[in-house]
Amino acid sequence: MDSKLEQVTAFEQALRGLMAVCGDDPTREGVIETPYRFMKAFLEYTEGYREDPKKHLEKVFDVPYQELIVIKDIEFYSMCEHHLAPFFGVAHVGYFPGEKITGLSKIARMVEGYARRFQVQERLTTQIVEALEEVLDPTGIMVVVEAKHLCMCSRGVKKSSAVTLTSATRGAFTTDSALRGEFLSLIREQ
Repeated sequence: MDSKLEQVTAFEQALRGLMAVCGDDPTREGVIETPYRFMKAFLEYTEGYREDPKKHLEKVFDVPYQELIVIKDIEFYSMCEHHLAPFFGVAHVGYFPGEKITGLSKIARMVEGYARRFQVQERLTTQIVEALEEVLDPTGIMVVVEAKHLCMCSRGVKKSSAVTLTSATRGAFTTDSALRGEFLSLIREQ
């Protein structure tokens, strides 16, 4: 515990130094507590490190359902591991169950668990599809993630309208373009 407290103190001091380098006075009234608030916020942004997101999927039900299940527009917020800048968007998950299904909220919780880490969108997409494959063993899975990256929108190239899309498939979705088309049409419907 003492080690953690020393790390927190050192980190808060470093943030005060960063604020000074940026041109602000870290002792002025409005920002005195900013290092503490920043640290508290980052612990929340990265709470996915303190769980195993796959565990959410372990609550399963034996329901004889063999058709496509799609959960679309699962909102998420993450942090770019290259710039520590936010990226956010939605994940769309579709799967054909094997022997079991899981609760719909469990899939959203799993997505959140992986998103709440320092990430790149490509890894996030892969982690979602691999967790579903490992725990549920469905006959097919497709995941599409759409996100805006502030490291690209508000700095660097500054393209605020740019949206990044990534996808991953397993099983039946990998070999059947008609299934991929069905999934894509369902996630585009309003």
